[in-house]
Amino acid sequence: MLALRLTRAARPAVQLRRLLVAAASAGTGFLLLGSLGYALNHPQTPGAAALRLAWCVVPLAATVYLALAVARTDPGTRPRPGLSAVGLGPGRLMAVSALTTLLACLLGSLVALAVFLHLRGDLTGLPIDGKGAQFLAAGRHLPVPAALTLLALLPLAASGAVALSLRPRDPRRPAAKGTGARWYAVLHKAEAPAEAPAAAEEEQAGWSDVLTVAPPPREAPAGFPWGVAALAAGLAVQAYANRAAPGSVLALPVEGSAVLGGWLLTALGLVLAAPGLTYLCGKVLQSAQPGALRLLAGRVLMSEATRIGRPLGVVCAVTSAALATTAMYDQPAAAFGPLSTVATLVVGGCTLATLLTAAVEARQSRADTTSALLRLGAPATMLRASAALRAGALIALFVPLTLLIAYLSALPPTN
Repeated sequence: MLALRLTRAARPAVQLRRLLVAAASAGTGFLLLGSLGYALNHPQTPGAAALRLAWCVVPLAATVYLALAVARTDPGTRPRPGLSAVGLGPGRLMAVSALTTLLACLLGSLVALAVFLHLRGDLTGLPIDGKGAQFLAAGRHLPVPAALTLLALLPLAASGAVALSLRPRDPRRPAAKGTGARWYAVLHKAEAPAEAPAAAEEEQAGWSDVLTVAPPPREAPAGFPWGVAALAAGLAVQAYANRAAPGSVLALPVEGSAVLGGWLLTALGLVLAAPGLTYLCGKVLQSAQPGALRLLAGRVLMSEATRIGRPLGVVCAVTSAALATTAMYDQPAAAFGPLSTVATLVVGGCTLATLLTAAVEARQSRADTTSALLRLGAPATMLRASAALRAGALIALFVPLTLLIAYLSALPPTN
């Protein structure tokens, strides 16, 4: 009962993020059911039906990633003093978080099933016609076990990912102190009263001195060389598939599978390389005798490189794929027909929501450091300027990178 109250008594922002997970689950479930309906309506082309089902991996992965990001920022399932005494230790809180994710995804799956049955005419007796008939399979018997199996994929995958990510660590293994903890210790050490009263000018400049002598952030994230290799391999596979059948690869099983594999490799490369690029942005901001503003912005980027870089890599991959598809194909919705709009909304919405959720998580992780800086006399305008500088540096790097990858992906067909 206490676990249920912790989940239910969340703030409106937390409940909104859970509703976003349910909405994304509904969209992904509708895409899965649409692929099943297309297979029922086109039994003579199993390859095309399998390809449409394979393309559903992209929105499914985006929804699982969003569910994981939302679970990590949920304050109700975060270990706090006193909860272990009432039976809510780290293991139980992990189970509560996984159960909350499972319920949100199940809610979305039920909504998807209800909408799909309504459009088929099973609930109202008036099935939709036109282009929607090819993926609704109206008038054909819908295999209930197959539909339930497809709808169960996302809730199980999302709750399993949450349980794996939030599982309790081994208490016997000493955990390395994070950058935020080191900064917090240094700041509080600098904040401790000295034997002699300090002058007002020295107190106002204390936070700037602390930034200068603070421990350096963690080492550069691993995986950058592998990311570059995967990115190059993905672009090569896309170029081969596009050259084999330009303008129609999304509708062909063999070449469409190659394009899907190329895009997945490209996305994997960007996800692996983006933390390193974010870390590099922080390095560049601190170069050439930086002041307090650039020093703070650079070190925050370096310490949050993995947390912010991975969602940025996903956003970069999705945006470049959308731009490349727009440039390559004159006719929209070449892959799914009417379902392409749903897929675009699900993937685009999930990636953007995940990035915003990661920004919230990063802000929560450095809340102690921010409050300590304010107590030491750091002006609030400097903290806001530091956030704007970090955002500008990331935009200056990732926007041209996204456009370049989109251009390379669409280059062979346009030639």
